[in-house]
Amino acid sequence: MKKTYDILIIGSGIGGLVSALILAKEGLKVCVLEKNNQYGGNLQTFSRDKLIFDTGVHYLGGLSKGQNLHQFFSYLEIMDDLELQKMDENGYDKITFGDDEIEYPHAQGYDNFVEQLSKYFPEERENLEDYCEEIHRICNHFPRYNVIGKDSYSEEILHLNTKRFIESITQNTKLQSVLLGSNFLYAGDSENIPFYVHALTVNSYIQSAYKCVKGGSQISKLLIRKLREYGADVHKHSEVSEIIFNENNVLSSVKTKSGKEYFAKQFISNIEIHTLTKLIGEEKLKKSFLNRVLSWEPVSSCFSVYLVLKPQTISNFNYNIYHYSSEESVWNAYRYDEKAWPETYMLSSTPSKHHPEFAESLTAISYMDFEEVKAWQKTVNTIAEERERGKQYEKFKLEKAEKMIDALEKKIPNLRGSIKNIYTSSPLSYRDYIGSFEGNMYGYIKSSENPLKTMVSPRTKISNLFLTGQTVNMHGILGCTIGAFNTCAEILGKEKIDEHLTQMIKNNNEI
Repeated sequence: MKKTYDILIIGSGIGGLVSALILAKEGLKVCVLEKNNQYGGNLQTFSRDKLIFDTGVHYLGGLSKGQNLHQFFSYLEIMDDLELQKMDENGYDKITFGDDEIEYPHAQGYDNFVEQLSKYFPEERENLEDYCEEIHRICNHFPRYNVIGKDSYSEEILHLNTKRFIESITQNTKLQSVLLGSNFLYAGDSENIPFYVHALTVNSYIQSAYKCVKGGSQISKLLIRKLREYGADVHKHSEVSEIIFNENNVLSSVKTKSGKEYFAKQFISNIEIHTLTKLIGEEKLKKSFLNRVLSWEPVSSCFSVYLVLKPQTISNFNYNIYHYSSEESVWNAYRYDEKAWPETYMLSSTPSKHHPEFAESLTAISYMDFEEVKAWQKTVNTIAEERERGKQYEKFKLEKAEKMIDALEKKIPNLRGSIKNIYTSSPLSYRDYIGSFEGNMYGYIKSSENPLKTMVSPRTKISNLFLTGQTVNMHGILGCTIGAFNTCAEILGKEKIDEHLTQMIKNNNEI
């Protein structure tokens, strides 16, 4: 007898895992297929010199009691098992420019956010309060951002432009740059991007900011554990290579590279949308949909440098540093001059287990265009499929790492003498491990001129195929989690999802 699942999910990024668990909790027979050696997409971590490094999740917002991600994770039954460390309350992010030694803080809690920045911009207090109020207003207009409530987008809000909004809040150009300083979280474009992307991103961190102790992969591990408890089947090293339709043009099964066939009544794709269109076959998709997807521009990719430090040489800091070569470069930081690279970077540290006042490692990330690694684009290198990319590639990575260390030394003098080992990852690593198109960080570029162009419904024209993940609307842990609840609302019915979430919130409030 062939086994037929109720739901089969292709890809195990957070959108896929959350969707799988919501549906498994409803008693449905669920199967998740993942091509890689590790589950979790951007939640993946890797180990070097017995230390754990994050590939994508450097910190999380909205995880304090009563906040949105806390409520979603509580519903998924993973909240209590997460090992978290709260970041610096008076500055979880610090923004720096050129040779200016001041570190401008983004603090946790809206009153505190205003308070800390007012120390540097005393005459701007009222403007800062207006900024916070507007962020609240925008977030309240988003379906499911507040867990339940609003079902539809307000079109007027989607068209609000970040640059125009920030310029309307304050004339102070330095403060404008400070407020936009963490735009690395949505790929450094503050000129064209809709303001809602900025608002949804920064709001959850201002509410509360945490680091995952031992890396973001603990989230995927907890989700997998729960899935198995609920009887779901989860398989890695299972790359879907073929999607099969029956004679009525309904999706009936998928085949993996190893030739195994999996049957299901309904399917959710959590893989890159370009990859999915190739698997389905372009002839089965509406021309208009295909043209729209193919016209999207991917967000920038990045180059990461991971530094293992000699013991007790560099002080640990419990915040992220976002550094820019100048105030002006904040507006579209992803556009850079190769000769001057890195013009911007995000820097974070991990405390030593035995001497937490010192850092055991540093991670620095800067933008990188896929063009820079195009010469090696035909090579693939993952744990499941190990292949060297050649000496030229290694030389390229080493040169970039040296440039990054030069830049970091301006911030941390004598850094070089404290480094034990250097590891790197390029846009090719992100492409091969995460499966993102050209290694992009967050899906596709959104524009306030045409915000609906990159918004996709979780429902497709194929009656039993649904979409989730960061190429469908919002990116990030919170964005993809909300997206997964929206995808499942299409399958189970919005009322059912809302009813369960309302009940959970009520129970939590009673405790």
